[in-house]
Amino acid sequence: MSETAAYTPPKVWTWNKPNGGEFASTNRPIAGATHEKVLPVGKHPLQLYSLATPNGQKVTILLEELLAAGHKGAEYDAWLIRINGDQFGSGFVEVNPNSKIPALMDRSGPKPIRVFESGAILLYLAEKFGAFVPAATAPERAEVLSWLFWQMGSAPFLGGGFGHFFSYAPVKIEYAIDRYAMETKRQLDVLDKQLAKTEYIAGDKYTIADMAILPWYGGVAKGYSYTGASEFLSAHEYKHLNRWADMLYARPAVKRGRMVNRMSGEPKDQLHERHDAKDFETKTQDKLQPAT
Repeated sequence: MSETAAYTPPKVWTWNKPNGGEFASTNRPIAGATHEKVLPVGKHPLQLYSLATPNGQKVTILLEELLAAGHKGAEYDAWLIRINGDQFGSGFVEVNPNSKIPALMDRSGPKPIRVFESGAILLYLAEKFGAFVPAATAPERAEVLSWLFWQMGSAPFLGGGFGHFFSYAPVKIEYAIDRYAMETKRQLDVLDKQLAKTEYIAGDKYTIADMAILPWYGGVAKGYSYTGASEFLSAHEYKHLNRWADMLYARPAVKRGRMVNRMSGEPKDQLHERHDAKDFETKTQDKLQPAT
């Protein structure tokens, strides 16, 4: 094992220095706003404030799938929240006191409704439109919700655990990478074994459970997340997971959903803000950037 400096925790922890890593400038042990900033409001009842991280992609994929299925009330404005400080603006904290993307305001009724945490947003929207989740009386509902909440409980080990120490930590710590790589591979195996028995995560129908799991675990399997992670984890070995991921990534609504609020990758795949379906054709970054 690689040598690391010995560390003895103090009896009482104090925050006296940045913790290092890519997000050191925004990590802090207190909540609340750091500055005043009113959130913009567009023309649609649904206002999304987000970034195309895996958690952000879950919601834009669902919204695009709802629109593709004919739910016109699912039209939305998607505003870009840069997580180098935008999440601590007073307006965003009013929508999500936890200062994490995504956050949603539903202005379709007499009183605006805020919804935060990606799983809550998925369930709220699916129930609002009666799509991609079984009805409350359907026996299949328990399976869908079980897998939805499996993702909520499991992904922190993939993202905050493996992803952080593999890609973002200021030093490579063998123990931490080994620990979280082992758990990530176990989770990939859980999904692979399930998808050996079912077409979609929760059975024979496409649901919010698939939309929640795809950006995290499909992203790792197909090499979209954490450069080098797919090879490091031998993700190609999970053939049923790869079959499922390929099937979902080929869906037009998934392709659109992954573009919204994206700030990385090819300019043609980045739609920083989305206010109308036509924006996918006219406002991607390759069309907005000046010619060189």
